[in-house]
Amino acid sequence: MNTADVRERLYDYIRVADDKKVKAIYMMLEDEITEELKWWEDNSIVKELDKRYNNWAKDNQKGYSVSDIEATVSQMRKRHLAK
Repeated sequence: MNTADVRERLYDYIRVADDKKVKAIYMMLEDEITEELKWWEDNSIVKELDKRYNNWAKDNQKGYSVSDIEATVSQMRKRHLAK
């Protein structure tokens, strides 16, 4: 099973799992999840985001709207399901 399939199965499981199981899964991964969520403390990431934002604000870099991204994801899902 590839990583995308594993992610999809985990997502589906977590959506319907009872509260006790969801809390147990979270507790197993809490330190890693909390650490990953502190991206704003990583100067290299913040610097890169600032650079990209400034380029976008000056029209030097293309940006994508939420509807553009949703349409792309929808197309990718349709192709994936068609396989």
